[in-house]
Amino acid sequence: MLRVLLADDHPVVREGLRALLESHGLSVVGEAENGREAVELARTMKPDVAILDIGMPELNGLDALRAIRRDSPNLRTVLLTIHDDDAYVMEGRRLGALGFVLKSEAGAELLNAVQAAASGRTYLSPRLSSDVVEALAAGIEPVASHLTGREREVLQLISEGQTTKEVATTLGISIKTAGTHRTNIMRKLGVHETAGLVRYAIRQGLIRA
Repeated sequence: MLRVLLADDHPVVREGLRALLESHGLSVVGEAENGREAVELARTMKPDVAILDIGMPELNGLDALRAIRRDSPNLRTVLLTIHDDDAYVMEGRRLGALGFVLKSEAGAELLNAVQAAASGRTYLSPRLSSDVVEALAAGIEPVASHLTGREREVLQLISEGQTTKEVATTLGISIKTAGTHRTNIMRKLGVHETAGLVRYAIRQGLIRA
């Protein structure tokens, strides 16, 4: 029986997806409501497949995937998202995700993606497949940033409304270090106020508009 980790910040969505997966003989061994929790559950529960929503709070799905791949390089991953932007698909593929499913096409598509990923095969929602092939042919670059992984984490937390002190507590770092990260982020992005950071985070898909 396939063991699945399910990460999405909406309880109703998780409930529906869990019912769907379990009705088809899969075992949901853990549920996470944010990316940070997903990373921890992936480490402790050791599922066969992780389903990650890209737009999660505290740590978005792409950065959660980065962290999970460092700890559990063999864990198969399916990304679940409302975005149909080629750049997100390309970045997910670059990070090692095997499945990419639009929430609007969840259901049978998610089951197909999980089964394919468990077998080491790539699966894309039909609405994405042709677009991704065209993107690959055109050489479209994935979502990328000159920020470090830690800076992306700090950026997301600030954009979600956390103060420098709260960011330090969340990440287990000193207030001074958190402040330094904030300063470096603003310098690299060429912005001078929190609103500018929020706009950038939205464009990069780190937070929802």
